[in-house]
Amino acid sequence: MTDAALTLPQGAVNRAIGATLASAAIWIGVFLSGFVIREPAPYELFMVVLIGIWAMSGLLTIPRAVMLPFLLLMVFNIGGVISMTQMTEWKNAPLYIASSIFLALSGVFFACVIAARPARLALVFNAWAAAALLTSLAAIAGYFHLFPGAEIFTRYGRAKGVFEDPNVFAPYLVLPALYAVHALLTRPARYLLPAAAAAAILSFAIFLSFSRAGWGLLLMCGVLLVAALFLNSTSGRFRLRILLLSLFAAAGAVVVLIVALQFEQIRTLFFERAQLLQDYDAARLGRFERHWIGLLKAAETPLGIGPLEFGRIFGEDTHNIWLKALFDYSWLGFAAYLALTVLTLAAGFRLLFRDRPWQPYLLCAYIAYVGHVLVGTVIDTDHWRHFYLLLGIIWGCIALEARHHYPRDDQGLAASSSR
Repeated sequence: MTDAALTLPQGAVNRAIGATLASAAIWIGVFLSGFVIREPAPYELFMVVLIGIWAMSGLLTIPRAVMLPFLLLMVFNIGGVISMTQMTEWKNAPLYIASSIFLALSGVFFACVIAARPARLALVFNAWAAAALLTSLAAIAGYFHLFPGAEIFTRYGRAKGVFEDPNVFAPYLVLPALYAVHALLTRPARYLLPAAAAAAILSFAIFLSFSRAGWGLLLMCGVLLVAALFLNSTSGRFRLRILLLSLFAAAGAVVVLIVALQFEQIRTLFFERAQLLQDYDAARLGRFERHWIGLLKAAETPLGIGPLEFGRIFGEDTHNIWLKALFDYSWLGFAAYLALTVLTLAAGFRLLFRDRPWQPYLLCAYIAYVGHVLVGTVIDTDHWRHFYLLLGIIWGCIALEARHHYPRDDQGLAASSSR
């Protein structure tokens, strides 16, 4: 065989290099989502450049299946622009809406790149897991003051990792934790130790965040994942494995909790945060009273009141994504957001248990998304970067399913100019 026969065509080499660089760029983008200690964060700066390069180079194709969520996200942000017209002074509103548009585009971008190559799902999940583990280790080190200056990774005595807020840090860790639990329950025995270690680190970091939303999200999503795997299997042996490993994991969590509560600092904050209602929830003009007042006021303001104005009027933000949509994005934005949520839940659920290579990723992302939708009633999830990443994963899988059934029809409505 000659040397020429062993040499790949230059075009194939260039395509291989391009694919490697594209994968590396996507991995870095997702990885940077775990480090948001200041704004604008490196994630925004990197992703703006990446999306721009992808679009200008003709690599970005929006599949037909992704067009409807894309349009709904755009209508949602048009509602934000309408809401701005109700403000006498715009202040930071233009920057806020610009960030909203960027996040919407980031979700669409991830849906498109996943739809183009299913193998990128593993890339996205691995990058997210790497970022989550690193920021979790920083949070644990900060909580226990393992080195000088480590307190930068805490806030008000709560672990926050490389995030601004413990209440965003904890939910960010939930999908990688589910991914680790899924591996623990379904992978061969050689994966048990690394999957268990990852799940333990992420769960402990969520615990140290003392975020009630994070705790509830992890518990609910974990139960849903175990139930989904159990019900979807017809193998008695696999079901037994799920039951045994789940019981072992629950027992281990109880033991860790008992040991952790031996530390006075942890015990005091745990029992304080473990109360279902805090003073700022049920007090006069507390969270829930503001929700009720906000609902009454929203009925009188179909055009909204402007981004961030609710907090200036009432002294605290809405802490409710539905009120946030009504006030910051007008009735039009609220209708678009509600439609997007219902559509995502319905379309994702329809595909949830189909035997596909991407089904494990869709299952974990969908369960995490359901949890985030519920958490949105007590927390404002509007500018959570990973929320839009979840949307991108789910709609990327929906587009893959559409292509699986109709390979010739799903050519995309924004085809690249190179075709």
